This record gives sequence, C-alpha cells and structure tokens, in this order.
Amino acid sequence: MPSAKDVFDTRIPEVLKQFPDKAREINALYCMKVSGDGGGDWVVDLTSDPPVCKPGVIDDAQCTISMANEDFEAMMENPQLGMQLYFQGKLQVVGDPMLATRITKLFKLGQE
Repeated sequence: MPSAKDVFDTRIPEVLKQFPDKAREINALYCMKVSGDGGGDWVVDLTSDPPVCKPGVIDDAQCTISMANEDFEAMMENPQLGMQLYFQGKLQVVGDPMLATRITKLFKLGQE
C-alpha cells in the first residue's frame, strides 16, 4: 500500500497533470497533515490553474485533514473507512467537512 508520501509526492501530481479539469471541478484548497513514517504535510490546491500538490502547510486552507499514515494507507485501500476514522477521532477535519468527502474524488481519478 502506498504511503501518504508516495501518494502526495508522486501519484497526485501525476493525476493533476493528466486530469487538470476534473481535479479543478473539486474546486477546493486543502492542507493534508499526515503523521508517522511515510507521512508529511502537503498543500493540494484544486482552485488554481493548473491545480497543484506540493509539500508545505498553509493557514488559509478551506479544509485541513490530519491523520496518521497507517490510517491513511488503510483508507486508501478501503475508502469507506474515512467516516469510521473520523468518528473514532483518528481523522481530524478543520474547516468545511463536506470538502473532506470531496477529496476522495481526487484519489479516484486515474483509477477508472
């Protein structure tokens, strides 16, 4: 299973290059904070043209998602786990929780 580092450093930038218009339909500015081995912090800007995913943190994200890498990997394997992790307090969302559900569309791009 790919770590958050693999997903946000490699896979998501590739998806953004292949499907910029579809990614921009999500139209949100995210900050991802993933702790533990294979984790890191990323800014995923799906409002810019072209959309970008880069290492870093921003204070004005519309949605900041924080979780451990092991939980991130489990969620990538089974997207249904997202809500369960949220209610267990293992996935924290600051900002618009509806945007947290929309980022799953980004993870699905390129998998169809």
